[in-house]
Amino acid sequence: AAFAASLSGAHAQAGGEIVVGAIFPMSGSTAQTGVDARHAIETALAIVNETADLDLPLAKGAGLTGLGGKKIKVVYADHQGDPQKGRAEAERLITQDKVSAVIGCYHSSVSATVSQTCERYGVPLMCADSSSPSLNKRGLKFFFRASAHDEMFSAAMFDLMDSLRKQGQKIETLALFHEDTIFGTDSSNVQTKLAAARGYKIVADVKYRANSPSLTSEVQQLKAGGADVLMPSSYTTDSILLVRTMSELGYKPKAIVAQAAGFSEKALYDAVGDHLEGVITRGSFSLDLAAKRPMVGKVNDLFKARAGKDLNDNTSRQFTAMITLADAINRAGATDGEKIRAALAATDVPGDKTIMPWKRIKFDETGQNNDCDPVLLQYVGKKFVTIFPESAAIAKTLWPMKG
Repeated sequence: AAFAASLSGAHAQAGGEIVVGAIFPMSGSTAQTGVDARHAIETALAIVNETADLDLPLAKGAGLTGLGGKKIKVVYADHQGDPQKGRAEAERLITQDKVSAVIGCYHSSVSATVSQTCERYGVPLMCADSSSPSLNKRGLKFFFRASAHDEMFSAAMFDLMDSLRKQGQKIETLALFHEDTIFGTDSSNVQTKLAAARGYKIVADVKYRANSPSLTSEVQQLKAGGADVLMPSSYTTDSILLVRTMSELGYKPKAIVAQAAGFSEKALYDAVGDHLEGVITRGSFSLDLAAKRPMVGKVNDLFKARAGKDLNDNTSRQFTAMITLADAINRAGATDGEKIRAALAATDVPGDKTIMPWKRIKFDETGQNNDCDPVLLQYVGKKFVTIFPESAAIAKTLWPMKG
């Protein structure tokens, strides 16, 4: 069922609103991610629909000037982490709510099915935060992703480890730990290739069932492997269980370098943060950027007033995706899917007109933005600091971790 009250497309248009569908997990093990996504999207909508003194697209005027000042209304749907539920919700939003575009979906497995449905109906999907590299390699015309995928994120992780090796750190062996949906599988495949290319040995490659009630045998495998670095690709509840099980079994690698997801979420650090001093995670966003670009701090304050927490890797991407989609709808000057698709394809937003540490937002023929350089963040003193690349770093890498 829709998370918010359903609103018919005809009523929405008559009321002077452009309707966009948002499909996120609002219940189930990753429900908090969906709640936070809604806060991120509503923060973006407040900027787009009203006026704000921010150097972002559409901030200065109220509403969509290209559509006579109409405002955007978002209808939320809950996919519960289920790809088939996501597919059904996408179809309902398109056929019943008459949405002009869709934004979502956090889980890459859900974005895979939702994007196929959007393609069939000719409705653009703004992929806010799903990072599977295969998503933009399926020949889809209506799929767009402003943020990095896991080939780009993983390359940054290996760049950091290469840099540390040159500085004299002994980093030779890796353990991969990944859940069994498209997110974990694609992440593992990419990291396996990079390890071979960069001269690292994988001594444990542990695949587990997402939302497992126990990870004891899996952590025993990791411990037996004795790798220098553990590289997990796990959502929040699995990440919490992983860290708790590691503590119970006395497994402590030199470092954890995580594929974000659960390792970006406040819930993990609230639960087991005392074991994670020095953990490293990839990201798209750094609050440290606020020192150079004050707008970042202002947007973070707006988000924090709603969510009670700072922007993170996920919410920053969701916010940016909503602003990017709204800008394209405005330039399209229409609610027609093909015109919005063409406007998205023509997007070229300089990085300093975003809250992200990116060069720009510009989509290639597959719908992927390739100018969204990742950052690596380290959890030190109960907050994240940027450690890589050097151009964005405000602190040196703590290695090995102390958690």
